[in-house]
Amino acid sequence: MYTKPTQQQEHSGAEPTGVLITNLGTPAAPTTGAVRRYLAEFLADPRVVELPRWLWLPILYGAILPVRPRRSAAAYREVWTEEGSPLLVNSRRQAAALQTTLSAHWPQPVKVELGMRYGEPSIANALEALIRWRARRVIVLPLYPQYSATTTASTYDALFAALAAERCVPELHVVASYHDHPGYIEALAASVRAGRAQGSGDARLLFSFHGLPQRYCDAGDPYYQQCLQTAELVAAHLQEPRENWAVAFQSRVGREQWLQPYTESLLEEWARAGVRRVHVLCPGFSADCLETLEEIALRAAALFRSCGGESLHYVPALNDRPDHIAALTGILSRHLPAPAAGMQLSE
Repeated sequence: MYTKPTQQQEHSGAEPTGVLITNLGTPAAPTTGAVRRYLAEFLADPRVVELPRWLWLPILYGAILPVRPRRSAAAYREVWTEEGSPLLVNSRRQAAALQTTLSAHWPQPVKVELGMRYGEPSIANALEALIRWRARRVIVLPLYPQYSATTTASTYDALFAALAAERCVPELHVVASYHDHPGYIEALAASVRAGRAQGSGDARLLFSFHGLPQRYCDAGDPYYQQCLQTAELVAAHLQEPRENWAVAFQSRVGREQWLQPYTESLLEEWARAGVRRVHVLCPGFSADCLETLEEIALRAAALFRSCGGESLHYVPALNDRPDHIAALTGILSRHLPAPAAGMQLSE
């Protein structure tokens, strides 16, 4: 698809670069129908549920979609805002902040678009916007710090499917993970310090990551090891005593074994053992969403208190914090032309 160059592109003489940031996605509304449509797309992805289609799809359409959307819609209503879904709102703010930073400091034209793996705005539509803008190079940054086939690789699937119909495909640079990037680690540590300033400084620290079936990691998915590396780096940055922090995994569904320990089980164990205060950080979520705001800040906090704990403080996701945007800019800068003089990045 040929598009006439913009005036900025013509005058700069530089090849324009598109930046596509992606995340999982969200229902369009906190209603049963909207959630059903979203879950149907999400759970039908063979990267997410690695079962034969002949076995899984009858279960999905016959047992899960008739029941689960109503429960999930109720959970979404607990965290929905006047602006819409928290994940979409936060992701748009991230895209806007990156656009502002990149436009201010890079001499070449750069355009940032947001695409969701499931739902809207789609990856296909975001790519189309960049191609219409005549991007010669596209940097794809899935906002999953830890790589998994269920998230990052699924994004690749959608990316290349969207490009399949294009005759002139732009040069692609894809960021696979950034679980150990110094700027990201520093931003996480700073968020914990900020959370402790508002809560109790003597609280135990729990790193809660999204769960994954154990067999996925047994088959070679590096997600588990990258989660551990992230937690260890943040704890080291905070100089946290080893006995004062732990890693657990949330959002488990189904009956098969997932990565352990499970967040809810560990919180219950801690509360019954006399731990009074806990701070929970979710380093795998770049933006606050249902899993952080409803599952951790509401349900996990209630569970912890019901088992004898005093308080559970959820440390918000990095969202559009300036240090997070600086870290993401540093990650993108590896694929961008040289920045303007004086630009400081979280390399």
